[in-house]
Amino acid sequence: MRGPVAPPQVPLSASRADTFRDLVLDSVERLERRWPQLADVDFMVMEVPPAVSGETVPLGGSLPAEKNEPARVVVYRRPVEIRSKSREERALLVHEVVVEQVAELLGLSPESVDPRYGQD
Repeated sequence: MRGPVAPPQVPLSASRADTFRDLVLDSVERLERRWPQLADVDFMVMEVPPAVSGETVPLGGSLPAEKNEPARVVVYRRPVEIRSKSREERALLVHEVVVEQVAELLGLSPESVDPRYGQD
């Protein structure tokens, strides 16, 4: 008898990309409770940032809303994964990146967006 090693709802079957996306969504859900206007923002995960000039590779980015396009926050999966050693560390870093990009969009400090920013 052949079949999957684990049922689809078991984390073992989730890809790294799916698991990362879930970390971003968890972070967004935490922030939306405090900032309901984030429901109008598109949160995206991209593998890597577009070609960058300079020495620093960004972990995320944001674009304000334009004409018919909603505001966007992007988290770059590969650079975040490279900078984090464990799932817990990755979850903290993802949240920091999301908070920083939301702060940029809202014109606020990261500590204003999430009072626990930088305390983990």
